[in-house]
Amino acid sequence: MKRLLAAPLSASAAALPAVLALLPQAALAHPGHGAATGAEAGFLHPLMGADHVLAMVAVGLLATLRGGRALWALPLSFLALMSAGAGLGMAGAALPYAETGIALSIVVFGLAAMVGLRAPVALLAALVGIFAVFHGHAHGSEMPETASGLSFGIGFLAATALLHAAGLGLGLAMARIGATRAAPALGAGVAAAGFALLVLPA
Repeated sequence: MKRLLAAPLSASAAALPAVLALLPQAALAHPGHGAATGAEAGFLHPLMGADHVLAMVAVGLLATLRGGRALWALPLSFLALMSAGAGLGMAGAALPYAETGIALSIVVFGLAAMVGLRAPVALLAALVGIFAVFHGHAHGSEMPETASGLSFGIGFLAATALLHAAGLGLGLAMARIGATRAAPALGAGVAAAGFALLVLPA
């Protein structure tokens, strides 16, 4: 039964990132949130771009593949460094190639999942944290003028934590049904989606 479930899961999991990456460019550009302000706008911001969704879910997936302390170290590293990046963005500080860094994070996280990278947890957490700065800067620099920085930050941190939890849940579910062999295919799909975001015009 587990083998029967693993085969379709592998194919569909590999296709999912590509589907997200091919969403209309308007979604990737984080359109305005209308009347949403503060925490609501902050919560919606990561969910409105396939780039953020893919990266944040991939962090959770990587954490389950590595196991042990990575289960909490990788998500916490991302959240902490993303907050620092958001502070830079809110302050108006420039971060060159931020969008490139976001797309590249998807490629790197996908490749790490594809090869089952078994690097030390501290190194993985540092890698995740470096890319989180780019994601945070995007959130902070695109904060609506009418929003409170604190409430907006709480919103996008909550959404990011939920996306990490989704990745953790995906990894744990794969392990539960014996479908961990699907992880390389899923990682390859994520990496391909990130590469598409790098090369396709905005």
